[in-house]
Amino acid sequence: MDRQVEVERAQAFRALHDRRHVLLLPNAWDAGSAAIFTDLGYSAIATTSGGIAWSLGYADGEVAPLDEVVAAVRRIVRATPLPVSVDFEAGYGATPDAVATSVRAVIDAGAVGINLEDGIRHEALRDVDDGARRIAAARAAARTANVPIFINARIDAWIVGGPATEADRVADTLRRARAYLAAGADGVYPIAVANVDTITTLCAQIDAPVNVGARAGLPDVAELGRLGVARVSTATRLATLAYATARETARALKAGGRFDGLDAAFGYPDMQRLFR
Repeated sequence: MDRQVEVERAQAFRALHDRRHVLLLPNAWDAGSAAIFTDLGYSAIATTSGGIAWSLGYADGEVAPLDEVVAAVRRIVRATPLPVSVDFEAGYGATPDAVATSVRAVIDAGAVGINLEDGIRHEALRDVDDGARRIAAARAAARTANVPIFINARIDAWIVGGPATEADRVADTLRRARAYLAAGADGVYPIAVANVDTITTLCAQIDAPVNVGARAGLPDVAELGRLGVARVSTATRLATLAYATARETARALKAGGRFDGLDAAFGYPDMQRLFR
């Protein structure tokens, strides 16, 4: 991608986080899903690490090789004129320097935003100082590339927080948010938080855009905006819905031998149109 175009997309993506309106992000897993979301009129696109990993034949959790992930990001960027933010898991690096190298690779693929998570293989939380150093390394890589990417610091306290109470998770999240923002993050993503009172507290006490993950049962976008949420992303849910539809249709075909379920409202000509 032309670097000036990438800078302009990065600036546009940054402007979408003004907190006056909720930024609703669909998470793409390949070029086709990115083209569909673009056609629907979204203002930006995120990726899902799980969806990309599955499409490449790997489990989620930085199992997919970095070069394959970067190539997938490049294809997604090619398929849309919109800003693309990449769910970059923990940064694909054992050290901050390695994270910086990996972040530079995904910037060179056209990404104008990244998520960096502080969970380790979905099993434990990284030491907060180590997490901050990794964010600082990502910010340094962006400065070197001269692309003002939006760094979304994902905090995994509700995924791998163990037996901690809700109050403990909130306190730890606020501590981590302060450290990550000071290190160069632009937003905070307490993934899997679902309690409305907790969301309200976090939005009130974090001086940065707060991202929540969409799920059935959450208040709608308008209500989340009133609570202070700046950004909502769908994570793996659109990818799993697509896979679930294909699985159920194939299951019914195998069980009954009938082809009725193969008639799609959005079919071959529609997909072709998106790529012409």
